[in-house]
Amino acid sequence: MKLLSNLIVIGVILYVGFGFMLYVMQRDMMYLPTPEVAHPHTEKIFTNEGESIKTVVLDEHQPNAILYFGGNSEAVERNAEKFQQTLAGFAVYLVKYRGYGGSSGSPTERAIYSDAEYIFEQLESRYETVSVIGRSLGSGVATMLAAKRNVEKLALITPFDSAESVAKRLYPVYPISWLLKDKYDSLSRVEAIRVPTLIIIAELDRVITKEHALRLADAFPPAQISVEMLANTGHNNLDYNQKYFDALHRFFNDDL
Repeated sequence: MKLLSNLIVIGVILYVGFGFMLYVMQRDMMYLPTPEVAHPHTEKIFTNEGESIKTVVLDEHQPNAILYFGGNSEAVERNAEKFQQTLAGFAVYLVKYRGYGGSSGSPTERAIYSDAEYIFEQLESRYETVSVIGRSLGSGVATMLAAKRNVEKLALITPFDSAESVAKRLYPVYPISWLLKDKYDSLSRVEAIRVPTLIIIAELDRVITKEHALRLADAFPPAQISVEMLANTGHNNLDYNQKYFDALHRFFNDDL
């Protein structure tokens, strides 16, 4: 009986201890800032709330723009060459979140949303239209903009329904809704999104399993959405599948 009591006590200590670690370290686990990467492209700095947000800019003199938000450990400048080919005819802005790639500050959901809205407003005053692409973590930023701003088109790459839903799958024994600070709830925004939307899903995604992306896709009206499932493709090797770039090209050039 004493042994059982001791095991219960140890179990409770481990449960509480790991839960406390999850709470304290959650942003260190959610955001994995990348260092600045040398590249030959133009960069612009947007100053918001006293922070300097760097963006890589491609073909800025085009009449229509696309704003890109990447994943939680993505060096967005590595997309530049492929995006310049795939999205030719658009000005493309690749945003480096706070703390990423030379941008100042620290990333949080509130801070990233604030920067995204500020940058969108600056582009909206300059370009005829502004579309948005969000990949992985960035899909949560992209849906926020599409729900609140005059976005032309929306592309979501390996998206999730919400960060809370993903965390609940990973840690089912914890009260995630209480513990999680940054929830990126895209599913709750679908009703407010009225623009043509493309969702690209990696069939073998083990980071954000396809069930999360399909749940999000199913919430959109069928006439509004196009879904591309990339076979034999995972979360982190999407860039090696030409069909990913072909889908983006068709979507933004009205060749669906």
